Amino acid sequence: MDIDKKVWEVLCSQEDIKKRLRELGQELSKDYDSKKLYVVSLLKGSFIFTADLVRELVIPVKINFMTTSSYGYGMESSGAVEIVSDIDEDLTDYDILVVDDITDSGLTMKYVLEHLQKKNPASIKCCVLLDKPERRQVELNPDYVGFTIPDKFVVGYGLNYGSYYRNIPYVFVVTEKDR
Repeated sequence: MDIDKKVWEVLCSQEDIKKRLRELGQELSKDYDSKKLYVVSLLKGSFIFTADLVRELVIPVKINFMTTSSYGYGMESSGAVEIVSDIDEDLTDYDILVVDDITDSGLTMKYVLEHLQKKNPASIKCCVLLDKPERRQVELNPDYVGFTIPDKFVVGYGLNYGSYYRNIPYVFVVTEKDR
């Protein structure tokens, strides 16, 4: 599919994202006040969301990155999760917040949360820009959600198609209609 020749339907506008980020920043700053917040961003998709989100925090925060792979090609995950790059730091007594661009099946987030729990944090929660509960394959409800969306393939604001379009400042759905 050549998405440049298709109509893009804006699902989450740049303005909506900025507004929701301010709200999440206020909520997280309140919830993690006087705690040792350690944000773990799941690369590659969440880097834009994480960067914008942590700039909305008014509390001290440590930030690190993990890379995972689910061996999938195209628009579907295979369900097999591998940690490509891990957190080497001691996480004992930190309040971990795992940040990702999207939760659909929930397999990656569940795997990462269980993996990081073994590193003895004081607490562990997750925050996602987009939640697709219709696609859930495991018992998982993100603790903080930017937007709950329908089961559609989305691109932009960190989410890619063929390794491109992460830089688009809004989230869009590729329609079947030609431009």
